[in-house]
Amino acid sequence: MTAPADILDRLTALRAQDAPTHGGRLLSYVYDSGRADLDELAASAVRAMQPVNGLDPTTFRSVAVIERELVDFAREVFHAGEDVTGTATSGGTESCLLAVKTAREAWRARTGWTPGDPQPRLVAPTTVHAAFRKAAALFDVELDLVPVDPSTGRPAASDLVARLGSDVALVVVSAPSYPFAALDPVPEVAAAALAAGVDLHVDACIGGFALAFWPEDAAGAPAHEWDFAVPGVTSLSADLHKYGYAPKGVSVLLQRGRDRQRHQWFATSAWPGYPVVNPTLLGSKSAAPLAAAWAITQALGVDGFRELTASLARSTAAIVAGVAAIEGLRVVGTPTGPMVAVAEDADAPAERRVDPHLWADAMGGFGFAVQLQPASVQPDGTRLPSTAHLTVTPVTERVLDELLTASGRAADAVRGMPHLDGGAIAAQLLGGLGVPPEALAGGAVPLDSDTAFAILQAAGLVGAPTDAAAGLGPLAPVLALVEALPAPLVERLLIELLAAGLER
Repeated sequence: MTAPADILDRLTALRAQDAPTHGGRLLSYVYDSGRADLDELAASAVRAMQPVNGLDPTTFRSVAVIERELVDFAREVFHAGEDVTGTATSGGTESCLLAVKTAREAWRARTGWTPGDPQPRLVAPTTVHAAFRKAAALFDVELDLVPVDPSTGRPAASDLVARLGSDVALVVVSAPSYPFAALDPVPEVAAAALAAGVDLHVDACIGGFALAFWPEDAAGAPAHEWDFAVPGVTSLSADLHKYGYAPKGVSVLLQRGRDRQRHQWFATSAWPGYPVVNPTLLGSKSAAPLAAAWAITQALGVDGFRELTASLARSTAAIVAGVAAIEGLRVVGTPTGPMVAVAEDADAPAERRVDPHLWADAMGGFGFAVQLQPASVQPDGTRLPSTAHLTVTPVTERVLDELLTASGRAADAVRGMPHLDGGAIAAQLLGGLGVPPEALAGGAVPLDSDTAFAILQAAGLVGAPTDAAAGLGPLAPVLALVEALPAPLVERLLIELLAAGLER
């Protein structure tokens, strides 16, 4: 047997390899409140609920009370009336999946759909979270994507409204979208959806619990024209493990109409075991994140959330102004909430432009991890730009001066350097293996795991077969490949990259 102290020492050593979760230097994935007391409160709540199974709130009655109070808090801040009910889920992806599942079942009941009939459409902007792509694939719904303005990242309401029809089960808008922090035109689309009898979901997973408390006098402050105060909004998702500052993973999904919400549930008594009745995709589930989120909302209350959100607003405004002052860079659109997308300023002379991917890699040299986002082509042929994404948290304010200084120095280090040519990288990489990208994309050459791994090795993304989890270097070349290669090939390689790190 291994001594507990040795096990924990090993865990500490493993954690030392991770990106820092606290301190404001990782500008994605984590949401550091900057308050150690909240971290300790959450940890205590997690430990108290560690053995509890959230599957059955009739056995573990604490789960029912905690979830009800957490959902009531969400109903209050999102201006939900008595006709709105809700559920806690394991995260934003599950909330989005359930929103689509509910809408599909409600649409089927409304239209008299029978097996063999055409499936409904899900209308959304191209910037909608990838979870809705997953939902469309899992629930056999046709995803109908509407292009956004490349300069702002925002869809035109008229373009979304034009796609509505009797075969639409759900239209999705974001508050805000992850890629560009754009607040979609919720009131206009909701009004048209209500008139057309189409369900509308507001995906506020990333920013909902920040926008709900955003200072009214702050730059870019949104009115409450995106939540249940808007007629026509039938469901809304918001993550508590983001700007609710809870541990992963806990989210809420709110639905307008109890009868409609019941389509979210799954129940069966047609097997020899106990009757299974689930409001979510999971059966057995930890109640620990739920309890942590509940504890934090109880501790902060509305005033506490407002205080933390005021810090978010100050830091976001400072970053927007700081980036705007850097020659060669621009902020995409008008950010709503605590996120910023940074792109190359195409109006600057070529020799003075700053490529966002090279800039993001350079930021790493100054101690800040910035997320890279690839350029993409929309269904109408327009191209969304390559960007760097920054997620702002309350702790960002503590390192703000250092962050802004690093932003300028990183830009100076790469100014005038061109965006990497992903096509050239791909040709050299795959050509050396004797595998043309077009053959792989078309399926002429089967891309098995060993072939995919060999491509990753040739690209330097993994080490020897026994060292598949070797750390990645600069990410700009990787994103250049993502932009240049056919999507099916990229997706297969990314699956292999992550899977190999767990297996080899």
